[in-house]
Amino acid sequence: IDIAAIKPAHVRQFDARQAKRFRKPASAGIVVASLRGYFRWRTTLGDEVHALVGALAYPANWQLASLPRALRPEEVERLVASLGQLGPSMRRADAIVRCALDLGLRSGEVARLSLDDIDWRAGTITLRGTKGRREDVLPLPVATGQAIAAYLRHERPATRHRRVFARHIAPREELIGPDTVRKTIRQAYARAGLLHTRSHLLRHTMASRLLAGGASLKEVADVLRHRSLNTTLIYAKLDSRSLIEVALPWPGSAP
Repeated sequence: IDIAAIKPAHVRQFDARQAKRFRKPASAGIVVASLRGYFRWRTTLGDEVHALVGALAYPANWQLASLPRALRPEEVERLVASLGQLGPSMRRADAIVRCALDLGLRSGEVARLSLDDIDWRAGTITLRGTKGRREDVLPLPVATGQAIAAYLRHERPATRHRRVFARHIAPREELIGPDTVRKTIRQAYARAGLLHTRSHLLRHTMASRLLAGGASLKEVADVLRHRSLNTTLIYAKLDSRSLIEVALPWPGSAP
C-alpha cells in the first residue's frame, strides 16, 4: 500500500461507502475504529497519516432517537380476535401470544416458563433467569391464565420436563427455545392478516397500552422489569397525555 498516495478525500469516500452497508450508526463506527487503529500502526512505522486520521469521524448515534414501534389499537383487536382457532398447536400459540401481549414477556422468558412458576391460587407468575438476572413476580391476568390452562388441559403432550410450553413433535423431550416462540408469534400475525414479523412488538405494545391507560413511566418500568428507568424513557415519546401538557403552541395557530 502506497500510504502517501491516500488523501483525506479518499478516506472520507471509503468511509461513506462502507457506512451504507450497515443498518445502525454504531455498527458503522466499527469501520472508523478499524481505520484509526490501522493509521496509528502506520504512524509507528514513520508514515505521515495525521491528516488521514483527521478525516475520520464516528457517525452520529443519538440515544433514544427512534420511536418504539407498537401495534395500533385496531391491530391489537385483530390479533386478539384471531385467537381461539382450531388446529394443531393452536392452543399453544394462543397462550404464547397472550404471555407476550398481556405480560410483556420476552421470547426467552416465554420459552423458559416452568409449571412451577405459576401460582394458580395467588394468581401470580414468577420469572426466573431473566435479562435482569433476578426473580420477578407478576400478576397473572385472567385471559392469560385461561389460555395457559386450556393449553395444559387439552393440548400439551406428556413430558418429563416441567416447561410450560413443550414440543408437539418428536423429540418431545427437547426443550423449545426463543426461536420457536418468535416463529409462533409471526404465524399469529399472519393469521390475523398483519404484516408484522417481530415478536418484540408485543412488548412495546404492552408499554404503549399501559401509558394510554394512565400508567406512569415508573410503573411501566416495573412491569417491563427494566433495571434502569433510562431504558424506559424511550416510551415517553408515546405518552401523548403528558406530552400535551408540555407542548408549545404551533407558530401561527389560534390561541
